[in-house]
Amino acid sequence: MTLWSVIGSGVAGLAVASDLVARGAQVQVFDPGGPPGPHGCSWWAGGMLAPWCEYENAEEPVLRLGQQAIDWWSDKTPVYRRGTIVVANTRDLPDLRRFARRTAGHVEVDRNKIAELEPDMKAFGRGLFFEQEAHVDPRQALQDLCGQLKDKGVEFHQNLAPPQLDNTIDCRGLHARETLHDLRGVKGEMLVIRCPDVVLTRPVRLLHPRMPLYIVPRGDGIYMLGATMIESEDSSRITARSMLELLSAAYAVNPAFGEAEVLEIGVDLRPAFPDNLPRIRRLGRTIYANGLYRHGYLLAPALARGVADLALENKHSEMVDEDRA
Repeated sequence: MTLWSVIGSGVAGLAVASDLVARGAQVQVFDPGGPPGPHGCSWWAGGMLAPWCEYENAEEPVLRLGQQAIDWWSDKTPVYRRGTIVVANTRDLPDLRRFARRTAGHVEVDRNKIAELEPDMKAFGRGLFFEQEAHVDPRQALQDLCGQLKDKGVEFHQNLAPPQLDNTIDCRGLHARETLHDLRGVKGEMLVIRCPDVVLTRPVRLLHPRMPLYIVPRGDGIYMLGATMIESEDSSRITARSMLELLSAAYAVNPAFGEAEVLEIGVDLRPAFPDNLPRIRRLGRTIYANGLYRHGYLLAPALARGVADLALENKHSEMVDEDRA
């Protein structure tokens, strides 16, 4: 049996390894950073499975392929199918109407319905409810994938893959830029906060002129606030402006967030191609799977399926970049 070597244990690498194993392939995983943790971009994700919301500012494949992600993840980790609420401050209500026109799968909700869905949201008179959307805890999801792969005999190596390794699948994100020259980094900043005085049960998006701000519940009064999209490759520090906007968004949803504790500050670079869609490229003996941008958990299942199709059946899915492969 052919042994496939997956490089990278972020959401892309683990999803690819999972699909290969599910089809009967023998797999090993290499990552010098070790198990999933703060060193990886996937660690800082929102974990939202929100193809209808994301379609507001994304290409059509994000909507179509992203709808398959909820069922894929349901077999591997807890998936919270409670939908998404989208709201806007009064001055930004034209943005809410524009968001509604550019998306699908939602119903308009008034103040009473918003309060019924989330009793701790009382500041908004209008919103959109995307009932079919869901979310996962990304850190739990990564750990669950690792555990399932190990249970199936996959070996994890905390070192670089040997050079000239046959049957390699490179899922290293920005570390692959020495080969994928059109790959760029997009800075993302997020916060993890604790606020037991506020109870939210589903992701909330607050429309903002500069970025899509969202609050994702993690349970036990812990929330993820995200996330900026800055065309910068400086991942050393969060900016004061971003910190202010993230915390202001939470405060607008419920002023009690003003007393929250900031537990973590995350800054990392999302790998992206010019159109912000992922690519699969076969160069020599290596298949490169990259460019998930801000859609890591949403599009990783489709990316994994495309890699397995190419690796095991020489079948070219729409993600295969034949012009460069």
